[in-house]
Amino acid sequence: MPDRDFIDQLSGYSLTTAEIIYRLPDYPAVLQAYIWQEYDQAPRFPRLKQFLDYWAENLDGSLHRIRIAHATLLRPQEVIYAAGRFNIN
Repeated sequence: MPDRDFIDQLSGYSLTTAEIIYRLPDYPAVLQAYIWQEYDQAPRFPRLKQFLDYWAENLDGSLHRIRIAHATLLRPQEVIYAAGRFNIN
């Protein structure tokens, strides 16, 4: 059985990383960082939106800033031929 993440990549999902900056509930002047990473579909990011909705409903730390980065991992790769021969003992 293929890995779920691999199936998601074939379906158009890309690796998405979100840096979530939020305020501590007891000390609102203090910011804390949380890194979230999952395969998601750009540009709508439904899984990230679902996670952020859960955060807003169930966690006390209010969101301050979210920075998103994503990369398609399955894409044509460049092939470079090496000039030389290497022997491994």
